Amino acid sequence: MSRPTNEAHGAYAPPTPARELVAHSADGARLHVEVHGPEDAPAVVLAHGWTCSTAFWAAQIRDLAVDHRVIAYDQRGHGRSPVGATCSTEALADDLEAVLAATLAPGEQAVLAGHSMGGMTIMAASARPRFREHAAAALLCSTGSTRLVAEARVLPMRAGPLRTRITQAVLGSRAPLGPVTPIAKRILKYATMGPGSSPAMVEACARIVHACPRGVRHAWSAVLSSLDLDSGVRELRVPTAVIAGTVDRLTPVVHARALVAVLPNCVGSTELPGLGHMTPVEAPELVTARIRELVTTYARNAGTPVAAEGVAGTAGTAGVAIAEVAEMKEGA
Repeated sequence: MSRPTNEAHGAYAPPTPARELVAHSADGARLHVEVHGPEDAPAVVLAHGWTCSTAFWAAQIRDLAVDHRVIAYDQRGHGRSPVGATCSTEALADDLEAVLAATLAPGEQAVLAGHSMGGMTIMAASARPRFREHAAAALLCSTGSTRLVAEARVLPMRAGPLRTRITQAVLGSRAPLGPVTPIAKRILKYATMGPGSSPAMVEACARIVHACPRGVRHAWSAVLSSLDLDSGVRELRVPTAVIAGTVDRLTPVVHARALVAVLPNCVGSTELPGLGHMTPVEAPELVTARIRELVTTYARNAGTPVAAEGVAGTAGTAGVAIAEVAEMKEGA
């Protein structure tokens, strides 16, 4: 399978994996999986969000792969994973279980991090036996469990049925996004990123999002518009940290506060002033540091080697600089 051509370049170019494999989901869907870093290192699994791909985690992969085994996969229909038979939260859970089975040894645990729809994937799988076998802890970035369209603030309108209907029509549009133009980048920055995001960050996110096929974008928007994963939040019993940007228009911070109030084992909530929806790109050092903390504190049976065939490659490196912000744990 060839890598999509409309991805970020330069500092945001996707790192070359140590090996690649295909995981087969319950309905036969084929999932592109990348493994970075040493095979005998503690494991981290990364699940990207709607319209993104493994390329979205480039900063985290480069840093963590120095001393972690980083497993990243393309959600069905995204990146190099073909469209499966169905789009549903059950399919998301099936896919995550398939990736865990293909990459982790029996009883081996990993820290799971999910951004947006990737966080919803973790919630959807939280009660699954394989999830509970392999999940040591979780990080939920810029995500929510329900009322996504009703709470979205992409449109500068008063909250209510009219805004909800128009938001649903905009997010679920079948129209092609077209090339990455200056106007397209301005729109994407307004909708998904904080005002201080650098041009390079915006360019990287725009190229990743614009590479998502419009049919896939539309199909998953329908799933997200009717999302109800509150029961999955209550079943997410592993230590779980939450990160959100205070100016996130797609999943406003009210979602993060609602998660913190319900999670059985919340181990911290970080609200990032002035940041938007793309927190792993907008605050890469902090997101990476949170993952490292979860591995250090909660992972056990880490570093169990898993024999598998793959494609040889190299993993990049990057420095670590953590910027701490206030930790908050409060109700919605």
